[in-house]
Amino acid sequence: MFVSDHAKVNAAGNLEFSGVDTVALAQKYGTPLYVTSLDGVKASCAEFTAALDKHYGGNGMILYASKANCNKAICKTVSSCGFGLDVVSGGELYTALQAGVDPARICFHGNNKTETELRLAIENDVGRIFADSLAELDDIERIAGELGKKAKVLVRANPGVEASTHEYIMTGQVDSKFGLSIDKGDALAGVLKALASDNIELAGIDCHIGSQIFEVLPFVDEAEMLMNFLFSIRELTGVTLGELNVGGGFGVRYVPSDDPLSADRIIGAVAARVKRFCAENDFPEPFLMFEPGRAIVANNGITLYTVGCVKEIADVRNYVSIDGGMFDNPRYALYGARYTACVANKASQPADYRAAIAGKCCESGDLIGKEITIQRPERGDILAVFTTGAYNYSMASNYNRNPRPAMVVIDDGEDRIAVRRETYADLVSFDEE
Repeated sequence: MFVSDHAKVNAAGNLEFSGVDTVALAQKYGTPLYVTSLDGVKASCAEFTAALDKHYGGNGMILYASKANCNKAICKTVSSCGFGLDVVSGGELYTALQAGVDPARICFHGNNKTETELRLAIENDVGRIFADSLAELDDIERIAGELGKKAKVLVRANPGVEASTHEYIMTGQVDSKFGLSIDKGDALAGVLKALASDNIELAGIDCHIGSQIFEVLPFVDEAEMLMNFLFSIRELTGVTLGELNVGGGFGVRYVPSDDPLSADRIIGAVAARVKRFCAENDFPEPFLMFEPGRAIVANNGITLYTVGCVKEIADVRNYVSIDGGMFDNPRYALYGARYTACVANKASQPADYRAAIAGKCCESGDLIGKEITIQRPERGDILAVFTTGAYNYSMASNYNRNPRPAMVVIDDGEDRIAVRRETYADLVSFDEE
């Protein structure tokens, strides 16, 4: 029933998450409520660091994808674990800086970085900017020159690898808004432009092929193509670029049938292919970066709701309404994401009630899931939805003028507020009459 290693039924018959009774959390902090286990986040970070050390001698860096879940508590936690931070906006960058993250370990992604964002990054000496277009390279060159800086850059290349995932989260194919195509010659044009620039230090190549991937082969094929690209750059220009970011997007378990790969298996396979290529082609092993993405936080988070109306439409469907919905988790509405859930205060009881979990927004598509099996619910029960540590809080909105939920973190077995609950006053605080 549970898809999280942190979940179990306690002596009271309630769902316990990361050592804390979830019913007690709901009573203490209210619902909807995001709950993130920082203890679990630390363990996930340790798993990836160990894999990099084991298979590549630690010659690289694991980057946490801020877009998955970005607040000061999480930024501080992953940074303390030795991770770098991948940011994709000025807001994520500002949050990381406010959290005390070393700018040298921040990497700035994004397909359309604004002038303000690039200036903030270069002023603060971020470690790397992943350049997404030829126009962006021109912007970086100009802004760095104005600031008297030299910006360290990796060119984002598209190798043409199409991973088996939802089309909305595929990013490495030729037809993509991200990066520069190797096959069409655009990536090489970006490399040559960067090498000719006075205020850019071209460090290497960046790539990302998608998210929620459950196969090793796409990552291995990607690494092979990128190493061939680095080799061709050396042959053409005489320059050996020393850094390679192979991205990530490693899959996680949302439902029991999902079978995610271990960090050891993915990093081991990619590192082996890179090392073999280097040995066969007399090429120095590059500084290797990975982006586990949601794999660091997704299964380390749950969301708690209070059950409201329960509608049973004979021979059609049961609807269990909650006090949250697409304003705190839009993933089902966006691309039909699947989830596992349970009634937290009845966790010891059989899960034999099939229902759609309906949000409170004025949209028929506002669901957490259409066919989810849980314990028989009643008004006032606490519903826990698993694997919501990624792309829930970060995607939340104020749709229907709903305040965004609070986030509680569990750190060394103790719970505390990491993000306070929004109020109605917050909702109108930016309004002008």
